[in-house]
Amino acid sequence: MTLLGRLLNNRRAGDSHTAWNLPNLLGPELLTLTSKDFDHGDVMSLEHCAKHIGGGDLSPHLAWTSPPPGTAQLLLAVEDIDVPMAKPAVHCLALVDPATRHLDPGALTARQPAPGVRVLRSTIGRGYHGPAPIKGHGPHRYVFQLFALSAPVDSLPGATSVDRARPRALLAAITAPVLDRGRLTGVYER
Repeated sequence: MTLLGRLLNNRRAGDSHTAWNLPNLLGPELLTLTSKDFDHGDVMSLEHCAKHIGGGDLSPHLAWTSPPPGTAQLLLAVEDIDVPMAKPAVHCLALVDPATRHLDPGALTARQPAPGVRVLRSTIGRGYHGPAPIKGHGPHRYVFQLFALSAPVDSLPGATSVDRARPRALLAAITAPVLDRGRLTGVYER
């Protein structure tokens, strides 16, 4: 696996295709997103990584400043921007009640999400899926992005259920203006 990682070392999705850079999700950047488990740009611990590499697949603690008045729903997207694909891999997508100000570790599990959290499909499955980069590929950045939406995301064009929508389709279909947004990046390497 290390050889494969080295061979793919120069291939990375990059930041340009993240939810953060989608035209429909642009907005002010005044939300401050933090974690007790890592600082912006710091290494994420193994407990927050995927089970198949020895981790616990435990979503990290997240906290944020108050969203602006008029926020109907929060959208949380977690993406690996260094995956060797054309677009970042979505490791978690969730809708969060705007009254919520933090998520405890494990709040993004598919089977028992925290109150006020609705976990959606990701590239890998439903719920939070921790880092598991290819060995030897170098450091991967995991970008936690929080968007304060002015209207709830209920359905997509064509009456597709939000719960069944593919993550990229859901992100591209959001039409509610973004009132505010914030992001936090963790790093992991194997």
